[in-house]
Amino acid sequence: MPLVWPSHEFLPGYVAALERGWSPNNLRPVARQEELDLIHADPDAFLASLVDREALGPPVRMPDGSTVPKLPGYRRWIWDGEFCGSIGLRWQRGTNDLPVYCLGHIGYGVVPWKSGRGYATAALRELLREAAAEGQRYVEITTSPDNVASQRVIAANGGVLVEEFVKLPSLGGTPELRFRIALA
Repeated sequence: MPLVWPSHEFLPGYVAALERGWSPNNLRPVARQEELDLIHADPDAFLASLVDREALGPPVRMPDGSTVPKLPGYRRWIWDGEFCGSIGLRWQRGTNDLPVYCLGHIGYGVVPWKSGRGYATAALRELLREAAAEGQRYVEITTSPDNVASQRVIAANGGVLVEEFVKLPSLGGTPELRFRIALA
């Protein structure tokens, strides 16, 4: 099950998932419609925005409507012959630290109709290699305390629980778990 770079070849599958109600942002479900609008307006610009290693793109909208500077990063799509989900990596140059408004280095989501097949576990395993190649010594990933499936994905890839905390109000103010995965 490969990770693919977002491209015109795979865009129809991504659009179909969005149209079925899946959102690439679990903190901002409205991102689903925003992305559909961006794709319809300018598919080339949308695809280019998903790979931004220099953080040249516009600010990122938070769940409370505020904006924060974009971090360097990119998204890959999980593909098994059709779109299965998305996984992204973000970082700050020269440090493993992330700004307080960024919950983790990696975020992922699998469409509900493809869940339970080990795709998130495999995608995370692949992206960990890429994070190491970007110079990261470790990555942090957060998930809600009730998301047992995500906790299993993280643990299967060597994740260790670092802390339980409450997200900033701008991120929803709800409980969260932070895991760390050391990279070789």
